[in-house]
Amino acid sequence: MSTEVQGLRVLCIGEVVGKAGIYCIKKLLPEIKKEENIDFVIANTEGVTGGFGIGKNHSVYMRKLGIDCQTLGEKGYYKKDIVEHIVKAPYLLRPANYPPGNPGRGWRIYDYGEKKIAVFTMLGQSGFPRTHLSNPFTYAPELAARLKADADLVIMDFHAATTAEKYTMFHLMDGKVSAIVGTHTKAMSADEQIMPGGTAIICDNGRTGSLESVGGLDPKIEIEKFLTQVPERSRDAWKKLELQAVVIEFDDAGKAVSIKRIRKETEAPDAGESDSNQG
Repeated sequence: MSTEVQGLRVLCIGEVVGKAGIYCIKKLLPEIKKEENIDFVIANTEGVTGGFGIGKNHSVYMRKLGIDCQTLGEKGYYKKDIVEHIVKAPYLLRPANYPPGNPGRGWRIYDYGEKKIAVFTMLGQSGFPRTHLSNPFTYAPELAARLKADADLVIMDFHAATTAEKYTMFHLMDGKVSAIVGTHTKAMSADEQIMPGGTAIICDNGRTGSLESVGGLDPKIEIEKFLTQVPERSRDAWKKLELQAVVIEFDDAGKAVSIKRIRKETEAPDAGESDSNQG
């Protein structure tokens, strides 16, 4: 493919789930970055540690594997050691509509050469019975305007459960940000497009890990939990491994000029091959 690009090319990776997801990043990310001339990598990593949150060691390992910015959602604080670590980790972003005094940051401006890339994440309101945050629809436009004043492009991760809520946000924020990538459902949608105001959107950029699974987890255990209503620890699934993502290209004015889906498969590791517990 041609190496000429109009501006920055950003890879937004679907939610990384469990050790299988970590293995996909390790095996596939270097190849994708080379093939697609990627400048900056964003991934949702709130399911890296067993599908429920992310621990300190795993967050550090994800950074070493080449992910520049890691976004989180409603499970961002599930692991105790991340609460202290997130304060010291500029590559980790929890939802910006958490209370202002919460540990960590909801946005950051990253330097890439002479360009500045602003990233922020918001948690939706529907489908999160344990988490009640500030209204993202009143907060997102204000935050985007502040970031746009200092950055060449602004990317938003909208971690929400319903299509209706995501599309409402897409229309509200069209032209106010460079791109909005939906996360949370772990099922890649086929609606990627450039909105009339120049904002790239997709309802969900999928997941990275096992596709023959329940959201990256072992189906047998998840079925049993529904049948018996007895809690049981979930387990990573390892069948049909795939990295899912979108590549978004931006012009020098910070508007999106293209967005495309990426799906790349890899074989499960032999015994002893995976080092996904490192950190």
